[in-house]
Amino acid sequence: MSTVKINFVDALKTSIAWGLKNLPSIIGAVILWALTCWIPYLNIGTTIALITIPIEISKGKVISPTFIFDSKYRRYMGEFFLLNGLRFQGIALGFAMFIIPGIVINLAWSLSNYLLIDKEKNPMDALAESNKATNGNKAAMFLSNLAIMIIIIIFVWIFGYLGVVGNILTFLLLIAVSPILFSLKAYFYKTLVLDAEVAVQE
Repeated sequence: MSTVKINFVDALKTSIAWGLKNLPSIIGAVILWALTCWIPYLNIGTTIALITIPIEISKGKVISPTFIFDSKYRRYMGEFFLLNGLRFQGIALGFAMFIIPGIVINLAWSLSNYLLIDKEKNPMDALAESNKATNGNKAAMFLSNLAIMIIIIIFVWIFGYLGVVGNILTFLLLIAVSPILFSLKAYFYKTLVLDAEVAVQE
């Protein structure tokens, strides 16, 4: 996998564009998940699908809300639980070592779920490949997430002075946040994994 660098400005622009384009679809997927999350076994597949939405967004198309019911996600149940058990233990240990290592590990392994589902990597390989793909890009990934959060905080602060209208605007802003953050992860995955694979083939 070749070394690819994340463009901070492009990351923000692309994530906002993809997020707004997929806003209705992602809201629909979340609603469908909420309506069916009480159904045993089915809820495992829909939860995995919801967590790995960035895979679908990274393809550059408007996703369908019903994709969460695809049976393929249930096939990865064991590997998914194993991967995230290992991942959360590593992140927790990192946070126990004065926070910063936890943030670094979280960024290093942030693509592992997508590699597990999309590239059918086993849990250990998914963690290793994610760490390799994010090498040299963790600072840009962190700053991209931080920039979006700062923008959100600024708007929420401004809306706080607008009374009822501000409350409505804040509610709408918060609805738009998740698709944008999902899309930011999709940008990372496309740039660091999918585009890197194309670069190697060329």
